[in-house]
Amino acid sequence: MVDQILFPNPVQPARQERPEHQKPGGITVDSPFAKVLDQKLPAQQGVRFSQHAQDRLKARNISFSASDLANLEGAVNSVAQKGGRESLVMMGDAALVVSVRNRTVVTAMDKSQMKGNVFTNIDSAVVI
Repeated sequence: MVDQILFPNPVQPARQERPEHQKPGGITVDSPFAKVLDQKLPAQQGVRFSQHAQDRLKARNISFSASDLANLEGAVNSVAQKGGRESLVMMGDAALVVSVRNRTVVTAMDKSQMKGNVFTNIDSAVVI
């Protein structure tokens, strides 16, 4: 008898793809409810910073005043109204990549790190 090691492959359920315009729960992005919800929620939420962005801000010694954060929130609101999803926000000597849908700053860099960088996966830019 030949020694043989078998590695069983568990049966994986078929993955059901959701259309890109459909959110979990069956609500489509184009539905009137989703549009009203997207318009109302940003006014109630502030802009958050991901852990990655917080680490970058700390490492690069970048800080924002309360008025800077208010300007950032206004910029994100403007981009959201125009349908932007991922935006580059230029604030003074800092560049922030923001997920507009999540209202979250994804990463941040200062002026010295901006040189030579290519910003990808963005669909809009705002200079404050």
